[in-house]
Amino acid sequence: MSMSIISRVQELQTAARLRSVSDAIAPLEELVASSSNLASHELRFDLAGETYVLPRYTYLGSQGGDRPIRVAIFAGIHGDEPEGVRAAVLFLKLLESVPEVARGYSLTVYPLCNPTGYEDNTRFSRRGKDLNREFGKNSSEPEVKLLEAELASRSFDGIISLHTDDTSDGFYGYAGGATLTQHLIEPALAAAEKILPLNARETIDGFRARNGIISECYEGVLSAPTTASPRPFEIILETPQTPPTVVKDAAFVAALQTILIEYRKFIAYASNI
Repeated sequence: MSMSIISRVQELQTAARLRSVSDAIAPLEELVASSSNLASHELRFDLAGETYVLPRYTYLGSQGGDRPIRVAIFAGIHGDEPEGVRAAVLFLKLLESVPEVARGYSLTVYPLCNPTGYEDNTRFSRRGKDLNREFGKNSSEPEVKLLEAELASRSFDGIISLHTDDTSDGFYGYAGGATLTQHLIEPALAAAEKILPLNARETIDGFRARNGIISECYEGVLSAPTTASPRPFEIILETPQTPPTVVKDAAFVAALQTILIEYRKFIAYASNI
């Protein structure tokens, strides 16, 4: 009897840890049904005899130039970082109410890149991998293979990843890729700083930092293929874990909005040179 009780308690504890991917993206599915700008697509992969969904959403803003500016937003690649998932959902909802922000853009949003880790509330995938150390390494992880195919085929002009750092006492970011990235991340962090303090340390996550910006990163993080030409801008935004949810959400959304506005200014300026 005691063993059966123990087994049942373990089952209940496991069920309590599990989170629902469908619940996380439900607000976006509702939005797709009523929006003329937002479309959804499911990337699927099989694992241990089950099929999982890695959702993708495309938001097409009003025309603003010869071709749309292609920017991708990735979140939830670590399953225990729901802040980025929530911010990606909220940002798409914001665009429906303030469409001017996305004028001239084709935004591809991957709000939940590690569905099994999200369900289990763990950093790793269910195969025990930190997916954000697997890119560019000929990885066999199905989530990584799907995302690498997306990165290779879609030729993004910019890539933004959303993360949470449970060791940080402030908001910060990584700037990589195209040389103009620095000119995008600085105003983005300034916008976030109005809501959350920046991490002012000289070393962040083991890397040298200045004004909340690092320019080095771990090997294997999600990024554009090395063959991409021209190089897209690449920005990683990191929120601290401890502030209230609404504050973290607002800081992410403010930074994302600022990046789009600043990059559109750059494109307009470049076209007039």
